[in-house]
Amino acid sequence: MAPAPRTRVSSIACSRHRIMESDLPRVMWKYRDWVIDALNHDMPFDRFTIEQIAGDMLPDATRDQLIASGFHRNAMTNEEGGIDPEEALYEVLVDRVNTTATVWLGTTLGCAQCHDHKYDPFSQRDYYRMMAFFSNTDYEVSKRSDGTKFFETTIDVPTPEQETKRKAIQSEIDRLNERQKTQTRALDRAQAGWEQTMRLEPAVRWTVLTPKRLIATGGVVLTPMHDGSVTASGPNPGETVYTVEAAAALPIVTAIRLEAVPDPSLPKGGPGRDVYGNFQLNGIEIETSGPGVVPASQSASLNARGAPPPLARRRGFAALPSSLKAIKADDAAGGASVDSFSPKVLPRDASAPRGWRIDASRDETRIARQIVFTLDRPLQSAAGVRLRIRLKHYGSAVGQALGRFRLSVTSSSTPQRVVEIPAKLRPILAIPATNRTEKQRAELSAFYRTVAPSLKPTRDRLAALEKELAKLSIPTALVMRERVAYERPSAYVHRRGSFMDKTEKVYAGVPEVLHPLGEDQMPNRLGLAHWLVDERNPLTARVAVNRAWEQFFGRGLVETSEDFGTRGTPPSHPELLDWLATQFVRSGWQMKALHKLIVTSATYRQTSTATRVLLDRDPYNRLLARGPRFRMEAEMVRDTVLAASGLLNLKIGGPSVFPPQPEGIWDIPYSDEKWIPSTGEDRYRRGLYVFIRRSAPYPSLLTFDATSRERCTVRRVRTNTPLQALITLNDEAFFEAARALAARILREPSSLVARGSSGAEPAELKLRAARAFRIAVSRRPTVEELDRIVASYAQHLERFRTDHDAAARVIKDYAVDGFDPAEQAAWTLVANALLNLDETLTKE
Repeated sequence: MAPAPRTRVSSIACSRHRIMESDLPRVMWKYRDWVIDALNHDMPFDRFTIEQIAGDMLPDATRDQLIASGFHRNAMTNEEGGIDPEEALYEVLVDRVNTTATVWLGTTLGCAQCHDHKYDPFSQRDYYRMMAFFSNTDYEVSKRSDGTKFFETTIDVPTPEQETKRKAIQSEIDRLNERQKTQTRALDRAQAGWEQTMRLEPAVRWTVLTPKRLIATGGVVLTPMHDGSVTASGPNPGETVYTVEAAAALPIVTAIRLEAVPDPSLPKGGPGRDVYGNFQLNGIEIETSGPGVVPASQSASLNARGAPPPLARRRGFAALPSSLKAIKADDAAGGASVDSFSPKVLPRDASAPRGWRIDASRDETRIARQIVFTLDRPLQSAAGVRLRIRLKHYGSAVGQALGRFRLSVTSSSTPQRVVEIPAKLRPILAIPATNRTEKQRAELSAFYRTVAPSLKPTRDRLAALEKELAKLSIPTALVMRERVAYERPSAYVHRRGSFMDKTEKVYAGVPEVLHPLGEDQMPNRLGLAHWLVDERNPLTARVAVNRAWEQFFGRGLVETSEDFGTRGTPPSHPELLDWLATQFVRSGWQMKALHKLIVTSATYRQTSTATRVLLDRDPYNRLLARGPRFRMEAEMVRDTVLAASGLLNLKIGGPSVFPPQPEGIWDIPYSDEKWIPSTGEDRYRRGLYVFIRRSAPYPSLLTFDATSRERCTVRRVRTNTPLQALITLNDEAFFEAARALAARILREPSSLVARGSSGAEPAELKLRAARAFRIAVSRRPTVEELDRIVASYAQHLERFRTDHDAAARVIKDYAVDGFDPAEQAAWTLVANALLNLDETLTKE
């Protein structure tokens, strides 16, 4: 069985989920390598099954057996913000039951998740008894800012050389970490001084701006408070701009600080105005006025990157002639920086920069946050600086503006020091050291050690070592691990399949209609694995040989290879299916022997040519009266074209690769990951190795009916659409193959094609055309086909003789020395057409 179908069945993908927000990359290629190695070494199918279902439970499990158990870790995992952790776990278990039943039993057991199966003899209790086999998996619980997360086991898979280097580096890291964790008396004294400085920093270094004028758009009412802060009330529109005018009683201003202040009048206590007390500030604009501050002729804007405003001077204020060189906050969801306020390119579907976002919904007690905007060049004026500051909120239809805020300025050369300490730790500073709890003391000391000057050499060395460790690029593998327990694994039946509606508790067991677990088969995953390949099982061997038949003939003996139930298609040749299944088991579950048996049969070796009468009688060849003929699968289409061009890299195993794809496919709002095309031989690896991101699958594969790997897919339904022709004609990867095929034809040995000094002669053209056709479709062309190829070449050549720029573009990076670019460009377009032929993309 080919690796591509096996990895497809397991839903293997290089990312976690189909939702863009949580579709982060992950490492799965070690499992893919295990599958390829197992098939290449003809691992018996029963062992192949056992190691994937329960390799981690085998006695003295090897590293490869652990990796094999990653079969059930290929599924999607939902890490979307706000997801219920219990629901996410339940969905994983549902996938494991459905996948196991589909892959090995060829059943639609998943239909029994919500009720007894309507057509097949499976009850809802059967479904959750199967789920119990997987419910004893071990996992770790992690409390994070966006809620509780559950994580299953991941192992490192280093090479011996990587392991030696890692041990040496990790040993030094552990030693330095221990030093970093140790609180000494000297550190206690230094921390006391640092705490005093941090407590006084806001009052000593910063001057609060007293608003002289307040304006807000959208009907929002801004009210000044006695402490210099401002509260917002009235309507709460999705978009609003706050304008504050104030005088700074300082001769020099180096930075501006914005505090977001909690207030009992705000939702949940604020400091924002949305229903949870959150806010999002999308932009800031600063203008100044005053003698000697900004000459009118030097007016320019100040936003995060200095883009000019519509009006450079308004009501005596002018935009600053500099930009912000740094932005730092003491807390921010997703971070706050110059780039977050003024990105070079907005993410797709985003209408405004991310700016500064605060999620206060999980605060036990609402606390203030602050952000510092450091100017590229200080403002100077002997008479003081007048400022106009616009705070821009362009969040959404939900009002997420600041609810209460305060502005202040400083002339400090280190303005960002005030936000050095995280917002959640600042309240601890106000508590006398003797009155703090042990937890508070530990948290504050742990943070101080991350900024203590005396520990800077240690921190620098740790950072360097962490980089060295990362450079080792040690791969990981997702594996299963059983939780230690002394009772039979169990699960609850869920009414209507709802994860919240638990009813009866059931224990691990197999569907009652099938043979029971053997006396030597424990009611756990390992027992289930042995049960699946038990010779008494009427389904597993039949399902496996049917899938192999489907790969060779394009259609299984049971066409619905995912459904052997009463609603599936009856087998076209039931006796043949039974014989193949029993022969498969008798051979010791040898897959290569099964494949050899099929491909050496008289049935497979028939010609695919058919008479009109036979086509009318049996158009889909269900009666097997002729050899198979069908459009290849997506990965095989790519491989065939690359092989014809001579570009195909036959390397086996290794990480996923990134062949060319159209721009913008990976422009995802919640991720900075970029698709960077692979270079060198990696660019031409088999389709099996292409990086698959569930939320943005590789488009050319998807067009040829590949799946997004959201769930187990046993049978791909082939389609025939114009988009497929557009891919093979225009996709960058396919056109590159056409360039390479043309170059290959021109470079053929002189013994095959002789070139005259006066240019290509008719005999040469036909030799080259015949060679190109045979490479593409694996047969010699007819006279008529040969004439059409030569005519096409002549037509393109005539064009490129007069358009040298077009010829150069066509053969870019593939020019062959000694040949006219016009000739090579003409051959490239001929090759492009040949690689697009139905016969090229058809298996027969």
